Amino acid sequence: MLTDTHIHLDLSEYAADLPQVLARSRAVGVTRWLVPAIGSSYWSGLPLLHQQYPQLYYALGLHPWFLAQETESVLAELEAHIQQRPAGLVAIGECGLDGAVDVPMTLQITYLEKQLALASQYQLPVILHCRKAYNELLQTVKRFDLPRGGVWHAFSGSRQQAEQFIALGFMLGIGGVITYERAEKTRKALTKLPVESFLLETDGPTMPLSGRQGARNEPAYLPEILQVLADLRNVSPEELNQQIELNAEKMFRF
Repeated sequence: MLTDTHIHLDLSEYAADLPQVLARSRAVGVTRWLVPAIGSSYWSGLPLLHQQYPQLYYALGLHPWFLAQETESVLAELEAHIQQRPAGLVAIGECGLDGAVDVPMTLQITYLEKQLALASQYQLPVILHCRKAYNELLQTVKRFDLPRGGVWHAFSGSRQQAEQFIALGFMLGIGGVITYERAEKTRKALTKLPVESFLLETDGPTMPLSGRQGARNEPAYLPEILQVLADLRNVSPEELNQQIELNAEKMFRF
């Protein structure tokens, strides 16, 4: 069994054929999925998806790309959802910081701080997005006591950067970036970092694997990421995935 710990199955790209997408996923052994929300408009639909597909879990949060679309009351709404402890909710996110989008960093940090506070209060792991804002993200996270830690989603950093987050109780979401030979820094880092910190993800429908550029990404491709990681570590995919599944259970308590 494999778990895709970051896959946006609630987006419109999957609306027409979600049952077929999940069937292809199951056929290759990917039988559990975690869907992180990217904005408040998706929060009500995710519990319904969990009811329909009990192995589909989810996180509730506010992605930094879409904060301009939210209203001032959205953080109170987020807490109200979390307070209900709906079935299938296993984390807060996707949230974080992005230095490459036209959203003021001060606004991004404000929203992130509120979500980290909720993660602390309700003892849930947090799923973090980070692009061109590593130092700001690290310093923000350090200000909070996060008993369940979280995930650095779409890890593409260095060994030193990874170790700083691992020390704070975080794991690394490893996706299609490692299938590109040009990702030398990240591929090298993953040969040295502890396997106890690894999670697997596709981040579909985007982040296509090498050789699949231009096509919709989907969870059926997760074994290809596992194989590349196993090759980098010089171990069998089966042995590696056994530990990674233990990591997923430890982080999300499915």
